[in-house]
Parts: sequence; C-alpha cells; structure tokens
Amino acid sequence: MIWELLWEHKGKLLGVAAGLFFGIIYLFVGFWDTLVFVVFVSTGYYIGRKLDHKEDLREILDRILPGKFR
Repeated sequence: MIWELLWEHKGKLLGVAAGLFFGIIYLFVGFWDTLVFVVFVSTGYYIGRKLDHKEDLREILDRILPGKFR
C-alpha cells in the first residue's frame, strides 16, 4: 500500500528530497558554494547520460569547450 502510494508520486517525492538536500547544503556552506555544486553535478549527469548513449567523449567535450580537444 505505502509503496504503491510512493511509486504513484515518485516525482513529487524526488523533488522534495532534492529540495531538502540542496536546502541543507545551502544552510551549511552558503549560496555560491551550493550553486557551484549544482553546476558540477549537472555537468556530471550530462556527460554520464551522453556516455550511456554510447557517444564519444571527445565529441561531448568538443561541444562543451569548442576547439580545445581536436
């Protein structure tokens, strides 16, 4: 019963968990450090997602930083 309810509202649950996580980080380390942390996590997710789809790492890095990895 509880698992069905949680599964039905998994997006809301993940959103609240992410908000709580980032809120705690903000309280402990401050706004700018939290913002840098979010940028790093987002970049890691983006690169990891591209690698999961079997894209070449050099192509990914060339799109992020054009001209640096040729």
